[in-house]
This record gives sequence, C-alpha cells and structure tokens, in this order.
Amino acid sequence: MTELDQVARFLYEAGTLKQSRRTGWWMAGVRDPESVAEHAWRTSLIASIIAKLEGADPARAAFLAVWHDSQETRTGDVNHLGKKYLGGEADPQAVTADQTAGMPEVLASTIRELIGEYEGRESTEAVCARDADKLECMLQGIEYKAQGYELAQRWIDNSRSRLVTKTANDLADQLLGMDPLEWLRAVLGEKSS
Repeated sequence: MTELDQVARFLYEAGTLKQSRRTGWWMAGVRDPESVAEHAWRTSLIASIIAKLEGADPARAAFLAVWHDSQETRTGDVNHLGKKYLGGEADPQAVTADQTAGMPEVLASTIRELIGEYEGRESTEAVCARDADKLECMLQGIEYKAQGYELAQRWIDNSRSRLVTKTANDLADQLLGMDPLEWLRAVLGEKSS
C-alpha cells in the first residue's frame, strides 16, 4: 500500500459526509435536514467573509472551516443530547490522527495542525471559522423556521448567543432582520414584504 492509497481511501470516506445528516434538526421536526457536507460548504464561505471583514486571512479561515467536521465520517453527527449520554464528544484530534495515519506526512501533519488550530481557537482565523460554524447554524435555523419549523428558534437563539467577533454579531443582526428570500426579491426588483 502506498501513501496515496490512504489519501484515496480518505477521499471516499469524506464523500460520506454528503449523505450524513445534521441530526439536531430532527428534534426541531425537520424531516430531511442538511448534510454535514452542505453545512461545511456554507460554513467555509461564511468563514472567509468574516475573516476578511475582521482583517484576518479569509483563505485560512475557509480552510479551517472546510475541515471542521471532517471527523464526523467516523463519529457521525452527534447532537448535544446524544453527547450527554456518550460522555461528551469524541476528541477531534484523536479521530483526525486515525484518519490521516498512513498519509504522506506533509499532508497528515497539515490536517492535524488545522484541526488543532480550529479546536484550540489558536488564531483569529480559527475564531472566525468557529463563528462561521455558529452563524451557519443560525442561518439554517432561520431558513427552517421560514419553512414552518417553529422549533428551530432554539437553534437560532443558541447559535446567536455563541458568536464572538463583531462581524459575526453584526451579520447575525442583519440576518435576523431579513426574510430568507429578500435577496431574490431584490434581484428581481420586487418590493420587500
């Protein structure tokens, strides 16, 4: 087996996140919640925006955010209630070490360092990526609530309360005061409701 064999295996493993659902939304009544991969994509986009507006490196923040839930290929998306009964969450750094074992060291060490930086909030970019994770959850909650899932308010409030950066807090205020389809009405030249 070559080092690239392990990289290839990981790429297939990472693909499972496209089918892995964010399980907390089931408690809000959402029958077909977003996947972990969908969440990670928008989190990365948000992280780059927050970082740029905070004067940090947007590419680094997005890089951290795209990897932030990669361990869920092995642990699944365990919601907060499940963590209570499982004695907390799996150590992301330990899971990452297992995932990267056998990969070229230059790649494995980069991934391990990314996860360590994100989990430790060791940089402004990591703080921006963490805020992006919370802001994306809040944004998804707003969208679910607009679809009639009133119980999503708990996720909106919880995520909003955990934001740290000025940019994330200001964006949250904007998002909370806006209808999810306001962007479409603006593009089409329609008046806001």
